[in-house]
Amino acid sequence: MKRLGVIGGTGLINMAVGEEMQQSGIELLRRDDVTVETPWGDVPLTCMRLKSGGDEKELFFLQRHHNDGEASRPPHMIEHRANMRALADAGCQAVMAVCSVGAIPEDFPPGKVALAEQYIDFTGKASTFHDDAAVFTSVTEPFDAIINHRLCEVLRSVQEFSSSERMFYTYWLAQGPHFETKAEIDAIDSLGGHMVGMTMPREAKLARELKLPYVAVCISSNWAAGREPGDSGADLDHHAVSSQANRRLMPVWACMIELLK
Repeated sequence: MKRLGVIGGTGLINMAVGEEMQQSGIELLRRDDVTVETPWGDVPLTCMRLKSGGDEKELFFLQRHHNDGEASRPPHMIEHRANMRALADAGCQAVMAVCSVGAIPEDFPPGKVALAEQYIDFTGKASTFHDDAAVFTSVTEPFDAIINHRLCEVLRSVQEFSSSERMFYTYWLAQGPHFETKAEIDAIDSLGGHMVGMTMPREAKLARELKLPYVAVCISSNWAAGREPGDSGADLDHHAVSSQANRRLMPVWACMIELLK
């Protein structure tokens, strides 16, 4: 893949070419910070020209919570149309989103990194480029199956999981910015949700409208409300969630390296 877009959030705050990439033979040739103008606002991108195996590649990093240099934009105020249009206009061949999620099932403990296979969005908030004319887009399979298969093997290997380890989950979109109640998590569990977050499916819908292959690498950063073993009343803390997610970036780097080969 020549041009890869990477979206970071709580689970990937910024982007640098670290030791993992260098050890894999990926060399940073140039790094530029640019601003892409879109009809929905300006979007800052970090553009990196890389060299891998004699070939030059480009990586475009987008922090989804960008907010004009100020504190992180809250999830319900993100203009996803601007973000996804900026990546499409940059010529990305695919987008890999990195997401921090609250986990519900016992087989998705904090620290595990897995993939989104489906999403459930009952927020009632539209996420589309088509406000003027009716355009109905199929999202039966919202994530790119070929890329997901490649990343599944990478994540299984780097985390030393057996062939029976579950690697795909369903993401439940919560409106935010509040975390969920115990009762809401119980209801989400009953309806088939495995992890909760406040952003990613909005991007996935727009990517499908743009015909842009999209996958979501999900870091289990905490147990969802009421699911903390031994303490079902434990409060959730945003800073603790972010800290846990950013300690589990080695599998994320491995996914990026795989797609840049």
